[in-house]
Amino acid sequence: MKRSMTIFILCFWGALGSAVEPNELLNDPILETRARVISQALRCTQCRNESIDESNADIAKDLRLLVRRRLVAGDSDTEVVNYVVARYGEYVLLKPNIIGINLVLWLSGPFILLLTLFGLFLLSRKVENCSIAKLTDQEEKKIKDLLLR
Repeated sequence: MKRSMTIFILCFWGALGSAVEPNELLNDPILETRARVISQALRCTQCRNESIDESNADIAKDLRLLVRRRLVAGDSDTEVVNYVVARYGEYVLLKPNIIGINLVLWLSGPFILLLTLFGLFLLSRKVENCSIAKLTDQEEKKIKDLLLR
């Protein structure tokens, strides 16, 4: 039983982390390695946080084939990624660039946190500065009379 389980795991180990089908593989091992590296950096537009290398979705397969076609055509890795980004937007990058609008998005969280902390600090100082007027003897007597009823 243990032996058959080990053989099963060893046979299917490669398929666990990749959805690349055998008919997608390139004959040139260097180009295939480049395609796999690029595929692991691109997000599947249907599966959200899964790379196209891991996804079984049809769009991921189409993107894997597109990457391989561009590499066979002679494009560099950067040209292939830029082509896919130009076609599908920066959303396809698993690690987006930290420039332009992405920089604003990355910095807005800490900025809002600091702004909130500053507002809480000002609010706490305002509460400390408020003086609470003490009740007069007559007001205290009135409250006691109301509570005893």
